[in-house]
Amino acid sequence: MAANVPRKEIEPRSQQSWKQHAGTLAAALFATTLCVAVSSAFAGECPTDKRVPDGQGQKMVTTGAVGVVDVVRSSTDLSKEAPMLKDRQFRLRTLDIAPGGVVPWHSHNERPAQIYNIVKGEIIEYASNCAVPIVHRAGDVAPERNGTSHWWKNDTKEPVLLISVDIFHDKAGADKKMM
Repeated sequence: MAANVPRKEIEPRSQQSWKQHAGTLAAALFATTLCVAVSSAFAGECPTDKRVPDGQGQKMVTTGAVGVVDVVRSSTDLSKEAPMLKDRQFRLRTLDIAPGGVVPWHSHNERPAQIYNIVKGEIIEYASNCAVPIVHRAGDVAPERNGTSHWWKNDTKEPVLLISVDIFHDKAGADKKMM
């Protein structure tokens, strides 16, 4: 049988103290959440102080694709869908990049894209508008806009899996796989 232990009532001063601590804890939690959100929003992007005009950053390489499996998982002909863009495909692709693999130099001047980096692994981007290589880790998103020319390399011992969504200009002679 449990002993009858008298319950002690919380004094008003203790309640006030708890409310003050609760407010401090809530503020600390909010600040921490904000810091994490801001840092992850910029994760995998060129540092602001390292952005340079296009062509003055990382240099072009002529290496072709190495160890990359590029699969178009789905596409939509945008000439038949809003916004009615002739010769444009809205694509979803996966890129499996083996250790040592290279996604060759390419431009996004006619093909905006979003890369979800990374489903798994870590990869380095060498961009023409950034003075330093950019490291991308799981969960990063890399916007690829007009003025972005770059190449990627997997320098790790693990495969990398990227998901890419782009608007591809489906013109004669265009490489439908890599770029």
